Amino acid sequence: MLIDTHVHLNSNKFKDNVDEVIKRALANDVKVMIVVGYDKQTNLKAISLAEQYSFIYATVGFHPTEAKNIKQEDYELLVKQLKHKKVVGVGECGLDFYWDKEFINEQIDVFKKQIEISLELDLPLAIHMRDASEATYNVLSEYAGLKGIMHCYSGSAEMVPLFIDLGLHISLGGPVTFKNGHKPKAVAKIVPLNKLLIETDSPYLSPHPYRGKTNEPFRVKLVAEEIARLRDISYNQIAEITTKNAIKLFNLKELL
Repeated sequence: MLIDTHVHLNSNKFKDNVDEVIKRALANDVKVMIVVGYDKQTNLKAISLAEQYSFIYATVGFHPTEAKNIKQEDYELLVKQLKHKKVVGVGECGLDFYWDKEFINEQIDVFKKQIEISLELDLPLAIHMRDASEATYNVLSEYAGLKGIMHCYSGSAEMVPLFIDLGLHISLGGPVTFKNGHKPKAVAKIVPLNKLLIETDSPYLSPHPYRGKTNEPFRVKLVAEEIARLRDISYNQIAEITTKNAIKLFNLKELL
C-alpha cells in the first residue's frame, strides 16, 4: 500500500478525467491520497473530493503566490474548513521566491498566520519552498512544536537535519527519479526513515520516464522504487515505512 501525500486532483487538469485517474491509482496500490488545496477554489474542491471518496483526505491553505490577495475573512473561512472531519492539514503554504519576488513580506505574513493556525488546531503543515530555503527555515525556526511536511523537498541535503530538528518530515516526488536529480537523490539517501514521505505533486513533476507529461498519483510507485534503490532496501520496506509515517502524521486512525 502507498499513500500519495500531496496530489492536486483538484486541479483543472483533472476536471474531465478525475475518476479515471483515481481508478488508475487504486489499481497501482495507491490506496490513500491527500488532495492539497492552495487557494479558495481548490480548497473547496479538495474538501468536495474528500467527501466523495472514503480514501481521499484534504488539506486546505493558501499558496505563497496567493499571499497578496488574502484578507482576514479568508482566514476565518480557513479555520472553519480545517475543522471538517476529512481535512487533515494546513496548506499548501510557505515561501516562493521563484514565482513571486515582489510580495515577500506578504508571503511571510501569510505563512506565519497559517503556522499559528496549525499549532492552534494541532494539524500538520504542507510546506511549499522554492528558491527560499534559508528564509523558510528562518520563519519556521521562530516556532516550537511544529509538525508537517517539507513538500517535494528541493533544498540541500545539508539543510535536511535542520528541518528534521524542527519536527518536520521530508517528502520526495518525481525529481528524485530524474537523471540529473543529484540534489533530491542525495537527500533520499540521508533522510531518517521515520521522517520520510513520498508524493507526486500531480499533475506536476512527473517522474522519469514520463518527465514533462501530466503526472498522476499512480506514479508515486516510481518515486518509492527509486528511493528504495538509492537506499539499497526493498520497495516493500519503503512502501511500509512511508505509509506508516503518513498515517501517524495525518492522524489517519481509521487506517491503523
